[in-house]
Amino acid sequence: MNDVKLIEDAMVGAARAMRANIVASEFHHFNPHGVSGMVIISESHLSIHTWPEYGYAAVDVFTCGDVIDPTNAHELLREAFKPTSESVMELKRGLLRVPKGSLPKAYAVKE
Repeated sequence: MNDVKLIEDAMVGAARAMRANIVASEFHHFNPHGVSGMVIISESHLSIHTWPEYGYAAVDVFTCGDVIDPTNAHELLREAFKPTSESVMELKRGLLRVPKGSLPKAYAVKE
């Protein structure tokens, strides 16, 4: 969890695995250890922060819409990083259902 190239390749690969549209990526190696990085996708982002001294990494796969499947990213990252244990949590974020009439006319959708 200290190899910035391996981590960037895995995270970009994860975005590709879920067929996301990659906009940019940026990764940084900290001294003496640790990596943080982000892959910006049209559908939101993937981010990672590692603490190799603790054998720990936190990954966020944030997507919107119903076309992208984050489980594809999870499977690729599990294979790339080979964790001895993992904890996965799915959070539904954002507006899950917009009440009728709550958006300004510029955003309103015709029914």
